[in-house]
Amino acid sequence: MGKPTGFMDFPRQKTAWIEPAERVQNFDEFRRELNDEERERQGARCMDCGIPFCQSDFGCPVDNLIPEWNDLIYHGRWDEAFTRLMKTNNFPEYTGRVCPAPCEHACVLGINEPPVTIKDNEAAIIDRAYENGLMEPRIPAVRTGKVISVIGSGPAGLAAADQLNQAGHSVTVYERQDRIGGLLMYGIPNMKLDKELVERRNALMAAEGITFQTGVDVGRDLSAFDLMYRSDAVVLAVGATRPRDLPVPGRDLEGVHFAMEFLKANTRSYLDSRHADRRYINAEGKNVIVIGGGDTGNDCIGTSVRHQCRSVTNFELMPKPPAQRTDEMPWPTFARTYKSDYGHEEAAALSGKDPRQFSIVTKEFVGDDDGHLVAVRTVRVKWIKEAGAPPRFEEIPGSGEEWPADLVLLAMGFLGPEDYIAEELNIERDVRSNYRAEYEQFNTNVPGVFSTGDARRGQSLVVWAIKEGRGCAREVDRYLMGSTTLE
Repeated sequence: MGKPTGFMDFPRQKTAWIEPAERVQNFDEFRRELNDEERERQGARCMDCGIPFCQSDFGCPVDNLIPEWNDLIYHGRWDEAFTRLMKTNNFPEYTGRVCPAPCEHACVLGINEPPVTIKDNEAAIIDRAYENGLMEPRIPAVRTGKVISVIGSGPAGLAAADQLNQAGHSVTVYERQDRIGGLLMYGIPNMKLDKELVERRNALMAAEGITFQTGVDVGRDLSAFDLMYRSDAVVLAVGATRPRDLPVPGRDLEGVHFAMEFLKANTRSYLDSRHADRRYINAEGKNVIVIGGGDTGNDCIGTSVRHQCRSVTNFELMPKPPAQRTDEMPWPTFARTYKSDYGHEEAAALSGKDPRQFSIVTKEFVGDDDGHLVAVRTVRVKWIKEAGAPPRFEEIPGSGEEWPADLVLLAMGFLGPEDYIAEELNIERDVRSNYRAEYEQFNTNVPGVFSTGDARRGQSLVVWAIKEGRGCAREVDRYLMGSTTLE
């Protein structure tokens, strides 16, 4: 390490955010990057810890060479840091923005000090690489003649396509939406991940030889069987797109929507017309209730605030997390502690209070005579943890409440991939309805058909999708060529 005392000499300094009152006026990214000297000091905080848990099984799923590029940042060797970063991560411009950073939770410095700003450092490396012209098309010198079809253009599908294209195969990616990117394009709002970054990366991959087909819903517009028989291999990277529903009285009232309906329409309208076409679910002037925490719920809050909603409240079934680690989440595991993300911070800044309500269950949606949502009825719960048994909750008598609501957004997670491709190809499913394929193998019960990402492992993180896509590409290459050099 170039500065063994860096973690003692320099305090943690995260990438700054524009103040909430200013940033909610638009859908622009609100990150303010540090200057080179400040960022290099953050690289210097990476300590000579001996065992880098940040890149262990507890830390980074894609096995980023974190201590190496942190040290290179400290020395100002940005081009070399970029080379090391790209060895393991196809899309650091995405993970550097939207990943919850399990690497930082596993950072050795984090045992008794604020951890290294690994996520911010990663974003800084790739952003500078684009600025300095290092991100140029890498066109394979030799083509194998093998044809691969990737269904789905989310992070898993794109990572698999990128790897397989670099191995010399001819890759076509099929996407049922009108733009490439899947979750990256329509599942994450623009202020969190600027879509110009996604389009820029897609254009680079197209220049490298990948063919993109948008507006093609394989299994409906195009037979999955036909695609399989004209391809040497097929990769199913369709994601886990079946949302978890809330079947309580009043579910069919006008004004109750799945979160992805809300987020997808908002981003499409924003990209098409900067919302001038009004073809989105508008939260302006409405009392909004978001049911379900997590990233999707937070994104719904941030989007609603930008629509200038009247109020926004977030219901969470689970109890409020502790402020610090407990015995149930020791270092270096992911610390599920209480924290405020950008949407929570914005809603709190504008209303004066945290929008979240914990340990609460929705019992009924209430409508008017015309079938429009007007309120939500809830009850409070208490959680009980008995030895040897999973946690359970009981409703608290007399805790019923009614909340005014014009718009409810269901952000309670996803149950797995949709059925129609699996039914056409007779793909086996696991007990959670995901496409059955062993980890590190990725092959389904149908020869030549592979599954990866959320479709295989269930709803997860972007960084895990990239890991899955890379692993799947390795096994597809091995299947086609008998051996592989992909990692």
